[in-house]
Amino acid sequence: MTRVLQTGRKEPVSGEMRSCVVFLHGYGANGADLLGLADPLGEHLPDTLFVAPDAPESCAGAPFGFQWFPIPWIDGSSEEESRAGMVRAVEDLNAFLDALMVDEDLLPEQVALVGFSQGTMMSLHVGPRREDELAGIVGFSGRLLEPELLADEVVSRPPVLLVHGDMDDVVPPQSLPQAAEALEGAGWKEVYAHVMKGTAHGIAPDGLGVALAFLRDKCGF
Repeated sequence: MTRVLQTGRKEPVSGEMRSCVVFLHGYGANGADLLGLADPLGEHLPDTLFVAPDAPESCAGAPFGFQWFPIPWIDGSSEEESRAGMVRAVEDLNAFLDALMVDEDLLPEQVALVGFSQGTMMSLHVGPRREDELAGIVGFSGRLLEPELLADEVVSRPPVLLVHGDMDDVVPPQSLPQAAEALEGAGWKEVYAHVMKGTAHGIAPDGLGVALAFLRDKCGF
């Protein structure tokens, strides 16, 4: 049985919805952590609904935050617990996206995923395994999990933008080219990348600007 994800939302500036951005936060954070990005993005995406669910599990390493799945080197969980948590979270996220599209009368090509860190890992895992292609995926400061499985498990290939800081000390910067190589090796035609100079584990203005251009130009918003 899937778990219901508590969700924050920001309505379209125009009052008319034609697309939706789903923010997926990082380990130990919550949906509100990324929903603030809706303000600068919404000015330029006036017909876009922004939603930001909390991950399904409380985070042991951050009492007021949430996690999509445990991370052994941070919380002492086992690899088996981490893997089982991810499998459950994938089911939860897919159920969330299915319900979102029904409730808001959205088609998959009107929905984009924007992830940060662990949220990027979820985005890059779930998006390509959904039957109907999403509008696009923006992955900040994350990595592609199980790249060796992607070519065999891919179902759809939405455009992907990977953004990473070159000073990231949480998720190594080389995770970006590794993910890009795996995606291209699995048949992706649209993989874009941007390196945020002098940026640690976060989102710099230039990275957000590139993401905005991607959402507007590549996802048909």
